[in-house]
Amino acid sequence: MKVTKVNEAELLQSAIKWGNEISQEAQDQLISTLQNAISEKGVPGAIEFCNLEALPILKEVGDRYKVEIRRASFDYRNPEDKPRAYEEGILDTYVYNMENDLDSEPSVQKLENGEVLLYSKAIKIPSALCLNCHGQPGEEISPETMSKLDELYPEDKAKGHKIGDLRGMWSIRMPKNEVVKKIGS
Repeated sequence: MKVTKVNEAELLQSAIKWGNEISQEAQDQLISTLQNAISEKGVPGAIEFCNLEALPILKEVGDRYKVEIRRASFDYRNPEDKPRAYEEGILDTYVYNMENDLDSEPSVQKLENGEVLLYSKAIKIPSALCLNCHGQPGEEISPETMSKLDELYPEDKAKGHKIGDLRGMWSIRMPKNEVVKKIGS
């Protein structure tokens, strides 16, 4: 067994780099699968897909890397995406930064006496495609799509956005030992 000694800066830098890779992979998988669902079933059919498949996709990515990955938002659609107590302050910071035209860089916080590193990164609405489900009802969101959203997400808070709006954040819990292994490999 190889013993790796790392300093705090290396640990945090590695966690940011790894978190960027994992969140990008998760985002790419969600978007490509969503685009396929839209082309096969239209936007209302894709909402059913998201309802059933988004969380399992994130779990599969997390399991592969031995991390827990989720999206957290105050404007959640799925109640599973409601921020946990340890995410609320970070999400508040991203909201503040957005409201004040400040950059929101990815960050890493220590949890559980430093044994878990929490990577977070702001999620912004990147394109008009997203507004089919997250835009203004009656404008970007069609009545048929709105009906499906109301059916599947009765407590939906994820509408009324514009391109560039903050949608939430990536939240990736990384065991410190997995980050250290990554440095040593």
